[in-house]
Amino acid sequence: MKTILRVIFIITIYQCFNIQNAQSQETTRWALTDDGAIEWQVKKDDSHMDHIEMSGLSLSAIVHYGVQNGKLKQKIHLVFPKLRTIPNDTHASLAHEIDYEGLGQIRVNGQIITEEPEEFYIKGILCYQSKATEGLVIKHKLFPSTDKALFIDKIEIINPTKQTINVELPKINYFYTTDADKGVDGAYCIKVVSSKHGYYKLNALESFDYSLIYSGQNENTEVAYVSPNYELKKRKKLIKETFSDLVFESPDEILNRAFAFAKLRAVESIFDTKGGLMHAPGGGRYYAAIWTNDQAEYANPFFPFLGNITANESAMNSFRHFARFMNTEYNPIPSSIIAEGTDIWNGAGDRGDMAMIAYGGSRFALACGNEKYARELWPLIEWCLEYCRRKVNKEGVVSSDSDELEGRFPAGKANLNTSSLYYDALISAVYLGKELNIEQNILDNYQSQSMEIEKSIEDYFGRNISGYEKGNDVLRAWICTPLTVNIFNRSKGTIDALFSHKLWTEDGLASASGSITFWDIATLYALRGVFAAGETKQAMSFLLHYSKRRLLGEHVPYPVEAYPEGNQRHLSAESALYCRIFTEGIFGIRPIGFNTFSFSPKLPENWDSMALRNIKAFNHSFDIEVHRKKDKLSIKVLSNNEIFLERLIDHNEIIKIEL
Repeated sequence: MKTILRVIFIITIYQCFNIQNAQSQETTRWALTDDGAIEWQVKKDDSHMDHIEMSGLSLSAIVHYGVQNGKLKQKIHLVFPKLRTIPNDTHASLAHEIDYEGLGQIRVNGQIITEEPEEFYIKGILCYQSKATEGLVIKHKLFPSTDKALFIDKIEIINPTKQTINVELPKINYFYTTDADKGVDGAYCIKVVSSKHGYYKLNALESFDYSLIYSGQNENTEVAYVSPNYELKKRKKLIKETFSDLVFESPDEILNRAFAFAKLRAVESIFDTKGGLMHAPGGGRYYAAIWTNDQAEYANPFFPFLGNITANESAMNSFRHFARFMNTEYNPIPSSIIAEGTDIWNGAGDRGDMAMIAYGGSRFALACGNEKYARELWPLIEWCLEYCRRKVNKEGVVSSDSDELEGRFPAGKANLNTSSLYYDALISAVYLGKELNIEQNILDNYQSQSMEIEKSIEDYFGRNISGYEKGNDVLRAWICTPLTVNIFNRSKGTIDALFSHKLWTEDGLASASGSITFWDIATLYALRGVFAAGETKQAMSFLLHYSKRRLLGEHVPYPVEAYPEGNQRHLSAESALYCRIFTEGIFGIRPIGFNTFSFSPKLPENWDSMALRNIKAFNHSFDIEVHRKKDKLSIKVLSNNEIFLERLIDHNEIIKIEL
């Protein structure tokens, strides 16, 4: 069987050469800067548009920006998760789009100016600098408030010439009021005001600044005073703190930078709702709601490593909401809890959601190292594992209505993804149960069940050559999932298939063989799994290609959701999955206790060293350093000059670290 699979899925040397050659020749629009940002130097008369999402506790904004024949184009799609519309469903966050050109025109010496951007710059804030009439320079900084329903375009006008210039700022008082009968709380008002207007004389080498302030509120709510400088400082503080925690260091600055950026996108998309803090995907449609995949499975296991208290609280809050739906009949917990926690969405049936919750909840609890959290989560984890056990079919794998792609692609009556997550959840539950002194017979049963499901995964899914999944004759990207949970018995054939022309595209993995659709989640899972399997050279080649494309290509700077569906939205949890390629794939960290983890670093052959610094998991803040020592790896785990471990290990060796 394995020989047949290898023949079917093997990548020829010719195919490898063509893929890698194409990767090396790929052009980039953006470049790295020395201060940790990226920038795009605009060519004369260039035309290119992009979009980026930025979020705070009370607002999210998708900024569409760029140039058309060298002229500035900008519009802002505002989303207010706490301003609910009718029907109050998944997509009921008030949204409104505003074109910059429609807000009024700046005049210089009586003439309407045209902004021609010279450069765009991103580091958690979207900045651009334009040249304009009479030699003026105009600088913009666009960012959301960290906690208010505000978005700010902070503008500076500079006169670099030797002449005095007269500038007229229009009086901007844009407002849009919604119909009262279309809002849960009546009418809402979206406003844009300018902090300054009127005539200004700019002498040679002088400048002044003002701000456009975008806001949304209930119709009769008075807008409080806004300090743009204060809001900017808060945003910069969030960026600095996020970039300073869980730092990845390597010889490749593209990977270092992409990792730093992804951390920010992963933690900024958290909203303060009537149902508590809710991490949500974003993308213009998914707010004030949680999902068993995006939150429980993707993002929550990552947050303890970053140590962001808002993110960790949002994770706990999501599990509390899911726990509300436990029942004695073992009917499934809904896939999504929406509308600030007041309603549910379960339109795709059971997608393997209980396996997702058990998987993410147990990993989160272990990595947090917080016994109080763990005891609160244990009943939910236990319930979800029992639900999955009851869904095991006669062939020994977990049946479900679909997988997390919700029927977009065939998944069979039982799918590999759900069964793999259930397997990993059982193993984590054994580790967690030991920390909580759970009865040994319960843990023994989990251990036995994990061994049974591992065998059944091989027997059931491994025997279908054409698709790996029984009832599905199409090769799916989700064949990568077993690698992420340390099931490696088919790793060679799986990796060959993942990187073959059947699945790999210039944007990563196609969701299924023969499809143009790609979802980054599959690519991110696959890269994590291939590193975990020890195929570091192959994985690194494709990780570099993917990271360069997402960080410096035509649509930047974060991982995306999907295409054609969603137009490559910057959904937040995908950025958490990107970071997990490094923590779980390259560094091979797997939580096995409140202050203990297994560790198997994968140092690329052309690197002499790498490090993860300021890791916040397992009740400690610590660093991991990996150095090459001839044919061995030198490992050091330390915190505040205290060395927990220092030793030489073999490549792909797994060791246990106790802090």
